[in-house]
Amino acid sequence: MADTPILLSTAYFAPVNYYARVIHHEQVFIEQFEHFNKQTYRNRCVILGANGPVPLVVPVVKGREKKILLKNLKIAYDEDWQRNHWRTLFSAYNSSPFFEFYKDEIYPLFEKRWNYLLDLNLETHAVICDLLETDNSVELTNDFEHVPKNTINFRENISPKNKAKKDVAFQPEKYTQVFSERFGFTPNLSILDLLFNEGPNSYNVLKSSINAH
Repeated sequence: MADTPILLSTAYFAPVNYYARVIHHEQVFIEQFEHFNKQTYRNRCVILGANGPVPLVVPVVKGREKKILLKNLKIAYDEDWQRNHWRTLFSAYNSSPFFEFYKDEIYPLFEKRWNYLLDLNLETHAVICDLLETDNSVELTNDFEHVPKNTINFRENISPKNKAKKDVAFQPEKYTQVFSERFGFTPNLSILDLLFNEGPNSYNVLKSSINAH
């Protein structure tokens, strides 16, 4: 599996499934020429709060065109979503074992004003790879119709939508979450949930979450 490249959509603090795949493939392609789809991980992540799963959505500028290329999609700042996202993360994970350990690396991502969603997502991905101590071997696609040779096309497989194709090799490894006693284990949340709860052990959890056979 490691020798086989994988093609993924861009994502905002992507879920555990996404990063389980990232660490299992030496080469990762990110699609930039697809049309933006609503209600996907491209501009949202899901964390676990005191009342259950909480979606954090990055608002985007819709414009007049119905179909906008992902690489051209701009972020909207009509509301202070960055402040709201950080406050929600702080409330959910301030008591987690590794929030203090990682917050100084994560917080700057909520201070800078990004013009394009793709740029924000690429930077968050780079920071997450650094925290996981794994190579950031991302390469952007050149053409939507052309899937790189011998590459697994996973652009639509990691999605919050029920009708999406599922990653049959993904078998989420359980770990202790802040609100586990209240909700039990909630699988496939944002990678931030795993990092704040498991810290340096996050890589091992990701490694165990893909059945390579």
